[in-house]
Parts: sequence; structure tokens; C-alpha cells
Amino acid sequence: MPAEAQDTQPGADPALAQGGVLVMGTGNVGGWLGGRLAAAGVSVVLVGRPRMMQALRSVGLTLSDRDGGHRHLPPERLHLLDAIPPGAAPGLVLLCVKSGATAQAAAELAAALPAGTPVVSMQNGIHNADVAQAAAPRLAVLAGVVPYNIAELAPGHLHRGSAGTLAMQDHPALRPWLPALRSAGLAVNVYADLAPVQWGKLLLNLNNAVNALSGLPLRAQLLDRHLRACTAALIDEALGVLARAGIRPQSPAGPPPSLVVRAMRLPTPLFRLLAARLLRIDAQARSSMADDLALGRPTEVDAIQGEVLRLAAQLGMAAPLNARMLSLVQGWAQHPMHLSGPALRQALGV
Repeated sequence: MPAEAQDTQPGADPALAQGGVLVMGTGNVGGWLGGRLAAAGVSVVLVGRPRMMQALRSVGLTLSDRDGGHRHLPPERLHLLDAIPPGAAPGLVLLCVKSGATAQAAAELAAALPAGTPVVSMQNGIHNADVAQAAAPRLAVLAGVVPYNIAELAPGHLHRGSAGTLAMQDHPALRPWLPALRSAGLAVNVYADLAPVQWGKLLLNLNNAVNALSGLPLRAQLLDRHLRACTAALIDEALGVLARAGIRPQSPAGPPPSLVVRAMRLPTPLFRLLAARLLRIDAQARSSMADDLALGRPTEVDAIQGEVLRLAAQLGMAAPLNARMLSLVQGWAQHPMHLSGPALRQALGV
């Protein structure tokens, strides 16, 4: 069906009625995951914000990656909706909204979908699946982790700039979908307990705020020793909190977080040698938080640094570096100025 003829208002949709995949929140991550599945022939419906939906209706979806992959789905290949239609019965939902929109999105899913529908939270942070489950108690909400970076290079063009394997909480309703995910080039591992992997990803995501405030692409930021020192200090502080809580984080990609901290504190020539895998990021990659700041959107800093602060408070501890970073990001709108490595180190006191 041509893009201009698609019904963007709630109504029956064959892909959802036949047990396809619903992507709730078609941003960078949702667009990438849904696009890969659609390119592999899976029936996928994308629900998202007007800005992204307008781009996809106009130019389609282009997917590229650091390994040279390039796919284009024209508008007529995409099933795009502004809201979940009544009578929808998807076989799988990928929840990809920003953390602040989790409860509202889950409530919308709960109102529209049959009981027991599997919903995988492919979001940053630790507790989004819990928030979604509380808002949608009849659905089967599972946790998931996306280890790689997805950047929007142009309207409708999403680019994977780093490597890794998706992680999802094991569940009987998810298992039939694993072959389809893997056939679409979405390698995935399942875990009975995903919390250690979630914390491992969150530790790496503490760098998102550093990247956003620096204004640099990820690779260039990681090659700045002063900025690396900021990230190392944030991760080290969070590791202390996790140790007190008895949580042993598991990195979803690459070496253990403690080794990442040690490597980041090395001089840049040594860091280049020892962190070659970490630096396998192309020059176009940047954090989603950097995109959010540039576009004036709310960031997920409270779902990242904020998780460290909440856990520390539960333990009667302080996490002043992560608290200061959260404050700097939240204050960006009032003082929008990128910080050099020395300036950020001074602001954090590291």
C-alpha cells in the first residue's frame, strides 16, 4: 500500500491481527530493531512520534552499520501507525519509548492488547520493565538490553555504530521469536536473571552524559584522556555502590566494567592499544543523549545516573559525581554550552 494511502488513524491492521511484531516507540532503537525484522520479511507495525513517522512516510527507512551493511525500505514496505488499533493481537511487542514515557505507553498497550502478550522492554535503565508491568499487569513484560549505539544520521536513516548482542529475559512466550530475531541479523542471548547485564549496560551508559556534554562523536570523545577520566570516575563511583549492594554487573559486550575503568585512565596511546575493541566505533556514532540535547528533548539521565543515586540512597551512601553529572545535564537547557575535557573534569572535581 503506498505510504500516502496508509491509514494513520486507529483501525484494523492485518499485521497485528495475524500475530506480527509491534514496535511501541519507533525512535532510533525501535526503528533499527523493527526495520531489521521487516527487512527479513517479518510482519512489523511501527508506532512512534510524529517527527519520526513523518520522515518514514516521506523517505522510508534506511539502515546502515559500521560493517558496511546498507538496506533501504521504501515507505510502501513499512506499516506505520500513530496509535495502537483496536483488535490488535501482536505476537510480540518491543517497547522502545524513552524511559519517561514507559508508564503511559504500557497503559496504552494494556488497554489494547490481549492478556499475556509478551512485551520486551528494549530501554535504558534498570526498572522500565517493572514500571511497564505495574501499568500493564495483564501483559507479560520482560526486560531487554540493547548493547550497541544507534544514531540517526538523517531523517529516516539509522546507523549502528558499534557491536554487541541483544540480551533478553528468558520466557516461554519469547522463545518462539528467537529464530526470527536471529534470522534478521539481531543476535540475542537470553538470561534467567537479566539484572546483572542491565547494570553492566548502565555502567557503560554513564558515559552518555559525558558524550552529550562534550559535543563530540563517541570515538573522538573516548580518545580524549580528560573526558575518559570523567567517565572512569563515574563508573568507579557506581561500582562502589553496586559492591555495597552485593550486585555483580555483567558487561553485555567487552571486558568487565572494572577493567574498562582501568583502561580509561591510561594515557591515550596505551588506551588505543588495550581498548581496540571498545574503539571499534565508527566516526558517526554518538549517544542518544547527545541527540536529545541537540533537539531540546528530555534526556534519560534520570534513568541512568538517577538509578545510581537511588540505589546509593537506599544504602545510606552518597554518589556525588553522578549527582553532579545529572545536575549538569538537567541544567543544559538553561546553559547550553559544550564542555571541553578539562572543563568537565573541573566541574566534576576529578
